[in-house]
Amino acid sequence: MQNNNVGERSPLSPARKPISARTVAVTAGIRQDGDTTRVRLTAAYVTALEAAGLVPLIIPPLTDKGAAAAILDSVAGLMLTGGGDIDPARYGERRHEKVSNVNVARDATEVALVEEARRRRTPVLAICRGIQVLNVALGGTLVQDIPSQCPGALAHDEDTPRNSRSHDISVEPGSLIANAIGTGSCSVNSFHHQSVKGLGEGLKVTARSPDGVIEGIEAEGEDWWVLAVQWHPEEMTDSAEPWDRGLFRAFAEKLTA
Repeated sequence: MQNNNVGERSPLSPARKPISARTVAVTAGIRQDGDTTRVRLTAAYVTALEAAGLVPLIIPPLTDKGAAAAILDSVAGLMLTGGGDIDPARYGERRHEKVSNVNVARDATEVALVEEARRRRTPVLAICRGIQVLNVALGGTLVQDIPSQCPGALAHDEDTPRNSRSHDISVEPGSLIANAIGTGSCSVNSFHHQSVKGLGEGLKVTARSPDGVIEGIEAEGEDWWVLAVQWHPEEMTDSAEPWDRGLFRAFAEKLTA
């Protein structure tokens, strides 16, 4: 496996940029906890953003899609996080029996945020479910269940530690992902049973696993900074390799440039 690690730079100093330039809207899910409904977000996202010098603003599923404009008025960037499956009705398909944990309010909130981010060219970092909802919001489709719909595919939803690297990926030279991680190939963790299938409008594939499953997409052209990955880099920021930290650093540098 190629390993062209680049030197790591220190996180952005909070004294260098105002808070507004470093604040990121971070999407979250909800879960039922007994008789209480709670907003849910894995703390690793917060840790990774703070380590890159950014300030997270947590956005739960909302009933008002019109809130997207007000949210993005208050931040410099948008991060779409992992979670349950997206309702296949959003991309015109019947629901596969393996689809689970659908939250239509979260789908609506995140689709509205993507559409507003595209309109105003707000930088976007998307992770796992995030790459999928980004693609669907822009008119794309998904593989609803890799094991049953992609014969011969690698195991992409493994029962392994969150910080365990599962398989290699290859990355397009010169892409945002390649520049961020400093190499054309690396190994990643993997906890997903769905993936991008038909690309949404204005998107391009920039990373794949050896079985052809799409692991990274970006916006075409240079007027909208979009970096979307299928793995979970937030769980790998303590690793010896700088690859995953590089994604958050690239996002931070774009927001504060």
